[in-house]
Amino acid sequence: MSKKPALHPRQAVGQSLREVALHILGQIRTTLQAPPQADAVTIHDVRKALKRWRSLVRLLPLGDDRQRLRVGARDLARALGGSRDAQSALDALNDLLEDAKGSLSARSIETITSRLEEIRRSKERSQLNAKARAQLSDWVASTEVESAQWQFDQLTFADVSEGLATGYGRARKQIPNTWSLATAEQIHELRQRVVEHRYQMELVEPLWPRMASTWIDEAQRLRTRLGKYQDLTLLIRLVEPHHTLAPWRSRLSPLIAEAQAKHVAVGARMAKRIFAEPPKAFRKRLEALWDAGSTKVR
Repeated sequence: MSKKPALHPRQAVGQSLREVALHILGQIRTTLQAPPQADAVTIHDVRKALKRWRSLVRLLPLGDDRQRLRVGARDLARALGGSRDAQSALDALNDLLEDAKGSLSARSIETITSRLEEIRRSKERSQLNAKARAQLSDWVASTEVESAQWQFDQLTFADVSEGLATGYGRARKQIPNTWSLATAEQIHELRQRVVEHRYQMELVEPLWPRMASTWIDEAQRLRTRLGKYQDLTLLIRLVEPHHTLAPWRSRLSPLIAEAQAKHVAVGARMAKRIFAEPPKAFRKRLEALWDAGSTKVR
């Protein structure tokens, strides 16, 4: 399997970015054209590629088209979000029960799981239908044509590093001053910015593969930790009065609160490590690595 395209001093920046864009779009097309598989897998892979696409587009000098391309991808991802929410609630439930064995009877666990799985299957059937697949395929085809025509010949790494530092700074700024008082919305916003930063860092992995790989892994772990918090937030909604899991509210609510507190504590330590330096220092580091690679080539 070939490596994903990325930025490298041996290749023009604009050409590399076009290749990255077309690679992401090709992933979506391949996923949609693959032999039938579980809809949950297809939805997950498409949504992941759309997140990578939106992270890339944030860096590109596309004028008004940048917002249009990001919003278009966002809307496509949101249209597939319902089944993912149900799966996330299932994941959160499984994590809870793993850490708190005996809190619920086997019969209760079976009933709760069955209800969540039915919600997920229902959403999958309604979301990933023939019309949705056709809409995604049409979007990929038209966006591939548009991306191949981007004129980025004058683009330099300094232009990209500015965007990378801006994304890094957005995530850093979103870190709560007091994690224990952070709202679910603040945690969600931070996770979105971490996801964006994590995918953008893939672009510069060739500059120092070992360091960048470690950085990406750390960002992914923080993303996962914040994602688990978010999954529990979805579970909270389901145990509210008159909702699917309301009968188990008294037993699940304390477990959810305890698990969220744990994820917040761990996430705070991870975020402090990843976003320790100011954005200007982060940008200087990237540009120094780029210059070192350029010098080596000559």
